[in-house]
Amino acid sequence: MENKNVILTQEAIEKKIERIAYEIYEHNYNESSIILAGIWDRGSILTAKIAAHLRRIASFHIDVMEIKLDKQHPLDVTLSHELDFNGKVIILIDDVANSGRTMLYALKPFLQFLPKKIQTAVLVDRRHKSFPLSVDFVGYSLATTLQDMVMVDVNGEEIHSAYLV
Repeated sequence: MENKNVILTQEAIEKKIERIAYEIYEHNYNESSIILAGIWDRGSILTAKIAAHLRRIASFHIDVMEIKLDKQHPLDVTLSHELDFNGKVIILIDDVANSGRTMLYALKPFLQFLPKKIQTAVLVDRRHKSFPLSVDFVGYSLATTLQDMVMVDVNGEEIHSAYLV
C-alpha cells in the first residue's frame, strides 16, 4: 500500500468546494449563463458538487458537461455534448492541477470557438507545473517536489480525501 500523507479530509474538501462555488459566483454574478466543464472522472465529480452549490446561490443558468481524454496521451478530447461556446463563459474543472498538461489539452475543443472567457478551477493546485497553466479558483495550493504526486480519493460520487504520494 502507498504511503498516504492526507492533505485534505472529506470535511475540509466540502468547505473548499463551497468556497470555490462562491468565488465562481463572485467572478461571474452578472452573467446570464455559464458552462461548467469537468474533466472525467474526478473532475466531473467535483463539477457536479460545484454546480449543486452554485444552483443554490446563483441566478444564472448552469450547463454542465464532461470532458474525456486519455491523460497519458491527451490528443483526442471528447465532450459529453456539443454546445455553441461563442460568447460563453466556460469554467474548466479538474481535481488536481499536477503538471498542467491535462487541463491545457482539455481546452482544445473550446478554442475552435470564441468564448467570452475561460476560467479554471481545481480542488488542489500543485505549484510545480511543467506546462504554463494558471488556475483561477483553487481549493488548496501546495508546493511539492517534482517527484511528489497529489491524488484525490473518491468512491462513487463522494470525494473522501486528497493526499500526497
